[in-house]
Amino acid sequence: MEISDSDQLTGAALDGISGEDHMTDQERGYAREAVQAEPAEAVAHLIDPFDLINDVPGVELVQASWSSEETDYDPEAEEWDLGDAGDDEDV
Repeated sequence: MEISDSDQLTGAALDGISGEDHMTDQERGYAREAVQAEPAEAVAHLIDPFDLINDVPGVELVQASWSSEETDYDPEAEEWDLGDAGDDEDV
């Protein structure tokens, strides 16, 4: 996924956190700090990974995690350096 406007992403996540009825004020404060510090946290507050695969037959989500990294996108590049992410053979 490419995030083209991280401020807009963060704003959407902060709006979502403000509307969360099940969070305490303290939890909401921690969530706001995390979202403002890391784009992956903003994505995590906007996208529920269980909803992404809920209707896929034969798939059960046991754990989900997010990470992010800023990169320069070059659509002309023949190879992408995936770092450690490309080494995961369990996918």
